[in-house]
Amino acid sequence: MVLFPSLLDGLAGTVSIKKGRNSRKDAGRVAAEALAKDARKNELMLSSSGIVKSKKSNNFASVCSKRGQKGINQDSLVVWEEFGCQEDMIFCGIFDGHGPWGHFISKRIRESVPSSLLCKWQETLSLTSLGKDFEMDLDRNLHQFDIWKQSYLKTYAAIDHELKQHPEIDSFCSGSTALTIIKQGEHLVVTNVGDSRAVLATTDDDGCLVPLQLTIDFKPNLPEEAERITRSNGRVFCLRDEPGVFRVWMPNGKTPGLALSRAFGDHCVKDFGLISEPDVTQRNITSRDQFVILATDGVWDVISNQEAVRVVFSTPDREKSAKRLVECAVRAWKNKKRGIAMDDISAICLFFHPSPPQKAAPLTISKQADMIETF
Repeated sequence: MVLFPSLLDGLAGTVSIKKGRNSRKDAGRVAAEALAKDARKNELMLSSSGIVKSKKSNNFASVCSKRGQKGINQDSLVVWEEFGCQEDMIFCGIFDGHGPWGHFISKRIRESVPSSLLCKWQETLSLTSLGKDFEMDLDRNLHQFDIWKQSYLKTYAAIDHELKQHPEIDSFCSGSTALTIIKQGEHLVVTNVGDSRAVLATTDDDGCLVPLQLTIDFKPNLPEEAERITRSNGRVFCLRDEPGVFRVWMPNGKTPGLALSRAFGDHCVKDFGLISEPDVTQRNITSRDQFVILATDGVWDVISNQEAVRVVFSTPDREKSAKRLVECAVRAWKNKKRGIAMDDISAICLFFHPSPPQKAAPLTISKQADMIETF
């Protein structure tokens, strides 16, 4: 594993000298933001529909976002190739805002998470090291994952606190989900807050492509989530005209009616069980794993995991895979949810391997039910 502490330290040191009074922590953040600015300049970062093709790895990402029928597009996304100046690392994130200020919050999180995460990663690395006692790859991978997990927990807590204190963004009754992945070599770290979803396309023993859900849709009626909310004096119930749609309410049962159990922002219910703590998991990518789909609930409300994998896999041109998935979701909304305003729809498709040769034996799509990874 290649690390970049010397690079970030060097940038931070330069900024510290220039700013004088700034703390090392502030300088580290500025340095990380400088890396982000440089990535945008070198076309290694994408925050709109398009593609990201790595020149130094097999990573290839297709990205698409489409505004729904509820007003401004509140979805935000980002793909950062060579994340942290490392050739084998890519960061992908998708953020679904809600509420009057949702679009501002999702964009703020998109801008804050990558650079803040690099800064927290640097801080965590400074407190630990991959010593020579890590002789087994398993120990090394677990140590590496723990560094990322601690970095994510610190990053998300800090960003949510900053949102609460932000003088120009009202996050009292507005917020956002956050789904991100970091692919570092063959190591995948998946982090989720909310109900956006990551689905892996992998092959089974018969050579069939099957979907594997990597994340949990954090809805208020999940037993552990509901227990935390009710223990905090929050309430979870459905409205009469929305059977099956569970929402989080304040003790008075009047506001805000949030259909999520985890989110950034929404500070009106942060004292009543809503949390921004991410669920962080890992997976080692093998030759069987083909690609991963990150998408907001605008996709998953109308398309199954299996159908999403089929759509992406059957798209002849990988560059158009995310766009085709979004277009399929648009048609599904028209057919399955007539009379209901279409939600914003966004997707990132990250491919792990080069396109197979034309003469290669094609994979087939399994007809079995979706699988959900258990952790």
